[in-house]
Amino acid sequence: MSRIVDGSAHTSAPVLAAYRYCETVTGQQARNFAYGIRLLPQEKRQAMSALYAFSRRVDDIGDGDLDPATKRVRLEETRAVLGRVRDGEVSEDDTDPVAVALADASRRFPIPLGGLDELIDGVQMDLRGETYESWDDLKVYCRCVAGGIGRLSLGVFGTVPGARDAEHASSYADTLGLALQLTNILRDVREDAGNGRTYLPAEDLAKFGCSAGFSQPVPPAGADFAGLVHHEVRRARALFAEGYRLLPMLDRRSGACVAAMAGIYRRLLERIAADPEAVLRGRVSLPGREKAYVALRGLAGLDTRHAARGRA
Repeated sequence: MSRIVDGSAHTSAPVLAAYRYCETVTGQQARNFAYGIRLLPQEKRQAMSALYAFSRRVDDIGDGDLDPATKRVRLEETRAVLGRVRDGEVSEDDTDPVAVALADASRRFPIPLGGLDELIDGVQMDLRGETYESWDDLKVYCRCVAGGIGRLSLGVFGTVPGARDAEHASSYADTLGLALQLTNILRDVREDAGNGRTYLPAEDLAKFGCSAGFSQPVPPAGADFAGLVHHEVRRARALFAEGYRLLPMLDRRSGACVAAMAGIYRRLLERIAADPEAVLRGRVSLPGREKAYVALRGLAGLDTRHAARGRA
């Protein structure tokens, strides 16, 4: 699909069109993700868009209005597409632009495509209506739907030569994914309850008197909802602190991308911590100007330097 001439990659028109499709999907639907990947050079930005577009397809199946049996069929069809990508069976003339882009990206970069299998596994866990007794149980789910994405992204970013502690880069990427996912779970606690889903560990809900759930814009009667949120916030902060150790291992623009995406979620987490009940009243988010500020801060390397000094 791409050929190397004089040390640079020359991409065919069909593959470029496939990447443009994925970048359009990313720009229209990615929200926080898009702020980070704008900071990447073209080839990495294209590859990340291909990963996002495939991941979005999986998520849309899980969140769509189809009946569970049809969703399971669609997920297995999507897994079959991933198998074709992995086996080198997708040509540039394939009618699926996401498959074309992902196949090209996986040739350019050492992307561990098994992370996308894990994402499909995670959505299947949602279809089974799984709940989680403990944080250790919830971590399994978070690693499927977010930790794997962190490891996939690291395949695109790579680490700088001679980076200290680089053998742990994959673990840090995974942990940062967990931090982002736990933040998502806190932000979406009422929306998920409305869809019949409960992600927070049952033992945490019981500890803070929140086992009745979150179907109303106020906490359950007698619940220490703020205590529950602050408990999970402390857990997420610790995950961010460990995951931020990845930043000094990345080149400047890849580090800026990760710092931007993680920084947006970290600020979202602190906004939730400041007003825990806000997540029951509506969707907590950051204004666009604040997201742009975080992206510029990442590009300036501020968060990378903080991580290097252990103050993330």
